[in-house]
Amino acid sequence: MQPVIGILGLQGDVREHARALDASGARAVTVRRPEELDGLDGIVIPGGESTTMGKLLVTFELLEPLRVAVRAGLPAYGSCAGMILLADSVLDGTIGQPTIGGLDVVVRRNAFGRQIDSFEADVQIDGMAGAAVRAVFIRAPAVESVGAGVTVIGRVEAVRHEAAAPHVGRIVAVRQGNLLATAFHPELTGDTRVHRLLVDLARGINSGHGDEEQR
Repeated sequence: MQPVIGILGLQGDVREHARALDASGARAVTVRRPEELDGLDGIVIPGGESTTMGKLLVTFELLEPLRVAVRAGLPAYGSCAGMILLADSVLDGTIGQPTIGGLDVVVRRNAFGRQIDSFEADVQIDGMAGAAVRAVFIRAPAVESVGAGVTVIGRVEAVRHEAAAPHVGRIVAVRQGNLLATAFHPELTGDTRVHRLLVDLARGINSGHGDEEQR
């Protein structure tokens, strides 16, 4: 089965995610209208600017349909700003910042600093074969705490710049049922393993984490 994976196309690096999904055996489609959610096997919430994306979700009348779809069990992957949008609680967000929710985590916006503080690090994803993921962090969030149904699957390990050394050990990848989120951008490195996790979820394959029913 070739799953159909939507990519929220209101802002962010849509083309890069599309290439990664195509390489992972899925058919990628862009989602900008509520009716384009119909028939999807999964969805990617890409990076971008989370407050702007939240406003655009409201403007394009996608926020509530996405909330309903995620709570109904639609597999979803959020990268960077997408992690913020999937979080149930956001620290340092704007007042009234809309989120899709569904992921029982507390996420801090811009946890690693400003754009100038962007960095790369190695992140070993639990259950993923092979070497650690080369993770690119750009004004990235971090997970401050997780609920009982959430599995932490990745933390910052070896940083590639000394200035980022204090961030070792921070939570940057989580899974809860059919929801997957990373603080980094795997679509920028050519490593498709994170996208393949989503494709497996879309195919109904249990990859061994977060077996609890999606709340």
